[in-house]
Amino acid sequence: MGKKLHQQRRGKGSSAYTKHPGTYDISVSYPATPTDRLAEVVGFTNSTGHNAPIMEMLYDDFSEATLIAPEGIKVGDKVHIGPAKTYTLGSVLRLSDIPKGVPIYNIERRPNDGGTMVRAAGESAYIAGQQGTNVILTLPSKHTITLSGDCKAQLGVVAGGGITDQVLVKAGKNHYRMHAVNRMWPTHRGVKMNPVDHPFGGKQHHKGKSSMTSRNAPPGRKVGHIAARRVGRKKR
Repeated sequence: MGKKLHQQRRGKGSSAYTKHPGTYDISVSYPATPTDRLAEVVGFTNSTGHNAPIMEMLYDDFSEATLIAPEGIKVGDKVHIGPAKTYTLGSVLRLSDIPKGVPIYNIERRPNDGGTMVRAAGESAYIAGQQGTNVILTLPSKHTITLSGDCKAQLGVVAGGGITDQVLVKAGKNHYRMHAVNRMWPTHRGVKMNPVDHPFGGKQHHKGKSSMTSRNAPPGRKVGHIAARRVGRKKR
């Protein structure tokens, strides 16, 4: 029986790939209450699991929460959450209540799911139009998507834009950056490995064998096109 490849050993009891404490423990989802709430920004924090700054908020009932910070917001600003049409930076509104062309982020894919889209630093989406009770959005990738008008989003552009423009310079800096978020790095191509480490390895620098692999192949051989339906170029 062949042994598993290096990239296949994750989650098999080794401490090298365990989640670091507090990495993804900050929740930036919306509150489930449908009533209007007013919060004040009391501070900012950096989360290892997010590349955008996180703003700490204090609600009018003295409860605390966190949300993704937009560009231009500062300590002491007020954030409105709820169905009221209050257009302030960072406020949470329904898509049907947001005017066309206003930048938004942290968008819900389904109503009350807490926000799952457009959350990276420097990103924003726009409302392109309405179609009945649905809203057509233009995502940062320029693709359009239709969502329910009851989905919520925050007003503004995610803070931290340009964070990826800084040059890493050294591989060691990227090592610690990936280690903090529990990412496997670096990744090597199979043809660059030794034959003992990968089925495609060896001095020839090409696969040397077919990429087709059976569904029932042992772990040390299960790479390439696993149980592919077809091979070769597609006929026009």
